[in-house]
Amino acid sequence: MRWDGQAIAADDGALPGLERSGLARLGLVRSVRTPEFAGVTFHEVMSKSALSKVPAASRMPFGWTVNPYRGCSHACRYCASPETLVLMADGRQVPIRDVLVGDRVIGTMSDGKYRRYVATPVLAKWWTVKRAHRVTLRDGTEIVSSGDHRFLVSGRGWKHAARPAPGEPQRPYLTANNSLMGFGHGVRTVAYTAPGESREYRLGYLAGMIRGDGMRFAKTYVKPTGRQVHVTQFRLALADREALERSADYLALEGVRLSRRPFTPATSTRRATDSIYTGRRADYQTIDRIVAWPEDACADWKRGFLAGIFDAEGSCSHGVLRIANSDAEILSRTSAYLDDFGVSNVREQARANGVATIRVVGGLAARQRFSRVTGPAISRKLTILGSAVKTSTDLGVVSVEDLRIEQSMVDITTGTGDFVANGVISHNCFARPTHEYLDLDAGKDFDSQVVVKMNVDTLLRAELAKPSWRREPVALGTNTDPYQRAEGRYRLMPGIIGALADSGTPFSILTKGTLLRRDLPLIAQAAQRVEVGLGVSLAFADEELQQAVEPGTPTPRARLDLIRAVRAAGLPCGVMVAPVLPWLTDSRDHLRRLLDAIADAGATGVTVVPLHLKPGTREWYLQWLAKEHPHAVAGYGRVFSRGTYALEAYRQWLWDRVQPLLDERGFGSSGHRARSGATGRYAGELRAHDEGDYPAGSMVEPAAGGALAGMPRDGGGLQVAGAGVEEVLF
Repeated sequence: MRWDGQAIAADDGALPGLERSGLARLGLVRSVRTPEFAGVTFHEVMSKSALSKVPAASRMPFGWTVNPYRGCSHACRYCASPETLVLMADGRQVPIRDVLVGDRVIGTMSDGKYRRYVATPVLAKWWTVKRAHRVTLRDGTEIVSSGDHRFLVSGRGWKHAARPAPGEPQRPYLTANNSLMGFGHGVRTVAYTAPGESREYRLGYLAGMIRGDGMRFAKTYVKPTGRQVHVTQFRLALADREALERSADYLALEGVRLSRRPFTPATSTRRATDSIYTGRRADYQTIDRIVAWPEDACADWKRGFLAGIFDAEGSCSHGVLRIANSDAEILSRTSAYLDDFGVSNVREQARANGVATIRVVGGLAARQRFSRVTGPAISRKLTILGSAVKTSTDLGVVSVEDLRIEQSMVDITTGTGDFVANGVISHNCFARPTHEYLDLDAGKDFDSQVVVKMNVDTLLRAELAKPSWRREPVALGTNTDPYQRAEGRYRLMPGIIGALADSGTPFSILTKGTLLRRDLPLIAQAAQRVEVGLGVSLAFADEELQQAVEPGTPTPRARLDLIRAVRAAGLPCGVMVAPVLPWLTDSRDHLRRLLDAIADAGATGVTVVPLHLKPGTREWYLQWLAKEHPHAVAGYGRVFSRGTYALEAYRQWLWDRVQPLLDERGFGSSGHRARSGATGRYAGELRAHDEGDYPAGSMVEPAAGGALAGMPRDGGGLQVAGAGVEEVLF
């Protein structure tokens, strides 16, 4: 299908408000979709400027950038099927299609040696189209997602659902040896429906609630005159407003007219209770009919009954869910209905007062299954906030099936960077908020709405020709990857490189996109006239360790091949050995093997940077360390006792170890500085730094999740830690 035949109008869903957006002011020519880039719309614009000035306040180590694209077709969208259930902060499980920006969901955070469930806001949500894969677990849980979606694997960190497509960089992906973290969903014996959608559910809920906690009184009195007086009264008093209001609403739908008033005041040990009541005989008779046991209860009635009896008589303390009552019929039906829905339970021995208990067994997995199937109103009873992430069911991977179809999927961004999807912990796409000084487009449209500056090379030539231009260094790849896949179609980089070289402007390129090889001859020609810098990050000699710490990034072998290609073109290539991990990659043996490989690949310089543990990075990394290398945890406590940066004593120790190895391999050094790239004059070169030389937001600072702030990820993205930009590209 020809690219030129794919133009679309703004009202085709290209970009909401397109006619009023900044794109209109930029000069929108057309919007284009093509099957080659499913789910991505390209907005071709005639921009008004090419050079972007970086304010000094940003503390970025470069002054000017050129970004031919806004947004990136390399970007990975960690998408899930619209039916995927997301665990909300109040304990409900809601299809991801119904989750809204601003909702609070359950995410996770590291706390010492545990990862714990926490509430986190939904910051963004969007739809896209992706190839679907079905992940099936041994407990019966199924999740349909894109192959790019990542899940938390026990002892192995984050892994993608499916292996990469041919030609794409290697990445860790799920195999039959993996077990996911969370509580799972198990086999679905009943389709999910929200509570209250059927009358049968409402009647079942009222039967459970009223039998469990309602007061019904009916008596006939004979007055002295001999006249009989029939007295009826119904009252339901609860401290939990959610359950009381649900009961009132359901009764109103059955035609029961209720009054409401306070029942008991609050004390130092008890909450205040309110009550709903009626004395009308017709209402009482209606309630009697509602609570009668049905001859053949349907699934919805049973679900409602379990929710009602739990709201009335249930508890969940110290991770144990119980429903207590003295009525043998209620206890028997409760246990049988739980069995019907696959919720394991046991009956505990009755106490002296005759009250017995049905206890749900199977840990958090069983409790969440109960919540999902029944939908009780009182959310506080089933909260998991603060609980440690422990897997009590078998979440081993059985299969990952390519469904061979493209389908609509939903993605969200949360404050913690993850959420619970169908009972397992899932990574989400990071938000990429607007940052005007880097010319970055708004968050959720970043990877589905790519702006292409069609005239960027012409504009750049005009701007570089101005008498005011002082030929300051220009950095490419500081925002979005200039060699993302769309560059294969638009071919904007040759014109940009030519404009910079013709004007005598030095420049650097930061990318891991394979399209860089296409332009190596052109870059080599430019390097004969201006200073050119290229750099690659490589911190690991061992692929297994590298994939565990930096899941989804190119392997050491792939990065060494990229260095060789650059060097084969006659260009300098600096390598950033960062971050060096205490006790893991700072041994002489590891550093020697790594530097040997870098030297063998032909690198022209090396920078060595020890690990930084900024907030966000720190929690992820230390949680992984405690699981994989617990022997090193105490040492990290000492080395990072003052916060983000390693102690000066460790940095000096590392430098004393590294410097002779650099000198032996021809990577000359002077004091605490090692040469890298071709020059030391312009932004984009990767230099060695002391702590005081790389402030928050610098290109040499490690970014969250083990990637490096100054280096593109799989397909060439950039994360600028501390500056508010977070752009994750695959």
